[in-house]
Amino acid sequence: MTSRAPTVGFDLDMTLIDSRPGIRAAYRALSARTGAYIDADLAVTRLGPPLEEELRHWFPEAEIQEMGDLYREIYPTHAIEPTLAMPGAREAVAAVRAHGGRAIVVTAKHEPNAKLHLSHLGIEADAVIGWLWAEAKAEALREHDAAAYVGDHTGDVRGARTAGALSVAVATGPCDAAELRAAGADVVLGDLTEFPAWLDAYVAQGAAR
Repeated sequence: MTSRAPTVGFDLDMTLIDSRPGIRAAYRALSARTGAYIDADLAVTRLGPPLEEELRHWFPEAEIQEMGDLYREIYPTHAIEPTLAMPGAREAVAAVRAHGGRAIVVTAKHEPNAKLHLSHLGIEADAVIGWLWAEAKAEALREHDAAAYVGDHTGDVRGARTAGALSVAVATGPCDAAELRAAGADVVLGDLTEFPAWLDAYVAQGAAR
């Protein structure tokens, strides 16, 4: 990473964006559409894994694919507008670009909806790759030669380590700093506002070798 322009991967939900208000609204809309009980407030405390894992708490297995398709269909109407950028998100992406690097987003989210979020919030990624969770994220990280991956979940740590990338964790999601360290994160930051200074120091350290 330090001998050339860096490529840095970022997770989306609770790393770059606070999608809890939007996802809460989408689950409530799904509940209203189907008549099924969904505790949307509880669901948004478990963001990170694929949608289907959460839907299994509320629907029988035979309905998961149908409910997932319906959720993704109604998602843009209910979830994009309420979702906010996390503090420091735009600055973190800009920091990678300031070093001549590329910022990519690798997420478990449905890729078209991930792109809608980024466009709405004015966060410009060089590539967006969806449908990948935990160790599977390594596929995209390797393909794009990412030297570091920034995420908020222990699954993101596993993805980075599987790819042989530096795991930079932010304690802004469902996993606290201790959990992220225990999972093997190389660096744990409080949030993305700390990322530009860390990246500056990391690149400088490499240049001095």
